[in-house]
Amino acid sequence: MSRALDIGAIRAEFPILSREVNGKPLVYLDNAASAQKPNTVIDAIANQSRTAYANVHRGIHTLSNEATEAYEAARETCRAYINAASTDNVVFTKGSTEGINLVASALAGEIQRGDEIVLSIMEHHSNIVPWHFLRERHGAVLKWVGLHEDGSLNMEELAEAIGPKTRMVAITHMSNVLGTVTDMARICELAHAADAQVLADGSQAAVHVPVDVQALGVDWYVMTGHKLYGPSGIGVLYGTAEALDRARPYQGGGEMIEVVTRDRVTYNTAPHKFEAGTPPILEAIGLGVALNWIRAFDHIEIEAHEMALYERAYEGLRGVNGITVHGTTPDKGAVLTFSLQGAHPHDLAQILDRYGVAIRAGHHCAQPLMEHLGVSATARASFAIYNTEAEVDAFIEALAKAREMLV
Repeated sequence: MSRALDIGAIRAEFPILSREVNGKPLVYLDNAASAQKPNTVIDAIANQSRTAYANVHRGIHTLSNEATEAYEAARETCRAYINAASTDNVVFTKGSTEGINLVASALAGEIQRGDEIVLSIMEHHSNIVPWHFLRERHGAVLKWVGLHEDGSLNMEELAEAIGPKTRMVAITHMSNVLGTVTDMARICELAHAADAQVLADGSQAAVHVPVDVQALGVDWYVMTGHKLYGPSGIGVLYGTAEALDRARPYQGGGEMIEVVTRDRVTYNTAPHKFEAGTPPILEAIGLGVALNWIRAFDHIEIEAHEMALYERAYEGLRGVNGITVHGTTPDKGAVLTFSLQGAHPHDLAQILDRYGVAIRAGHHCAQPLMEHLGVSATARASFAIYNTEAEVDAFIEALAKAREMLV
């Protein structure tokens, strides 16, 4: 049975939410950049450090066995969270960025000059730059897919972009700027019909919508712990058994080998062949605790709560003269990105901070999208499970004061 979505009780579990900023109660609306951590995650990391820390997999002694058990239990939690077929499909990484770089590096050995990588114009730089490496170093061609006016992905353009030379379709599952949720199952159908692989950047989607990697049909899926109420420095790369078996190791070192001699190396099986060296043990354990914390709630209720906050904020901004909201497709997550004519987003963010309201300002690591929108930067308020209607109202009130000062 799911835990009740009692926002007051939930907020009490996040110690940072009780602090003040500039003499005002903290209103934290920068969740798309990084979410806050509940006590259960903070305590789990501290308690593991105090009572059962050791390196994993390699020891025979009690502490190593206990740490290994907790570490691999976290892998199972990650498997269940995205409905992977096996824990062998779950590779621990430093985050989504490393996961995408790992896949790009694995694909590099197969890329011939003229082979194509298909991307959307709304990708985060982490899902752009690794593919530029293949363009620079191996002659790959990047093909770009545009958006409709409401910020939804142009599926007709995508279908046209995928062809016989396509090797990878790398698309966000949910935009960190527009909140657009893409039809990943349909994307996979189109790509697989052309014998191309699909990588889904789930950095945002994994927080806000239920994820079933088997139902989606993706070859690769990445997510990152710090947006999931977990620690930074830890993430997950999901790969199908076929994709992982086909991929060459990303880094060399301990753990990812079976036998090393003077003249040969035999690699370990997945997921371990992609986890060279001492892993982020405490961070992985913390991520497992964070995911179990989320799983205690009904994900549909979480999504409905966050979208209700988004709608309240959107209605508060919609009629304000000079404000443009970017990304209005009905099928989106709780991310509100906007511009105020005559005001730089950085100035907006600084003034809002005086009132204790934390938002993000800048290009959000999405410069091709900024160019598409015709702006150099935007402001962004992004909502999480612990945010409230009162915080939305405080944001709107602070924004009105900022507008009076700047315009």
